[in-house]
Amino acid sequence: MKVILLDYVYKHGVAGEVIDVADGFARNFLIPRNLAVKATEAELKRAKRLREQAVVKRAALESRLNELGRQIDGVELIFGRRAAATGKLFGSVTTQEIAEELLKISGVDINRRRISQQGLREVGTHLVPVRLGTEASPALKVTIVREEELNEFLAKRKAAAEAAKIAAEAAIAAAEGQTNE
Repeated sequence: MKVILLDYVYKHGVAGEVIDVADGFARNFLIPRNLAVKATEAELKRAKRLREQAVVKRAALESRLNELGRQIDGVELIFGRRAAATGKLFGSVTTQEIAEELLKISGVDINRRRISQQGLREVGTHLVPVRLGTEASPALKVTIVREEELNEFLAKRKAAAEAAKIAAEAAIAAAEGQTNE
């Protein structure tokens, strides 16, 4: 008997496949457990429509994931943690903490299991890849500093950003001055 599988069946196939099985197996096991339906003409058309819809949904999901990946690529997350003099952390920065900080900074909520890294256990800057889509793998820049050095680090960071902004404005002003002459 030909049946269309509705779910994965061990050693027989996956959902959407049309397979040929023994009549008793289909009537007594697959169909009563809603693992398959008899492969009639109407069911074959329905299965084809479902496969086409699945392809469209998968493509839409893939494009959303790739867009999300472009949005979070290069985002920098800063953590202050207690650490030994050797730079080893007392504990670690977990994928859950990275996901929560990413949500707080960028507003993007990502499942922690998509962050492909074990807990980070050393002071420094780490590139942490995120598994999203197939186009590219975005990387988060995770900086871990000692808890007592965090405020000093953030102040230096802010000063450097302001200096870069002033330099950019000066360069724009100089370029406008040259074009007016």
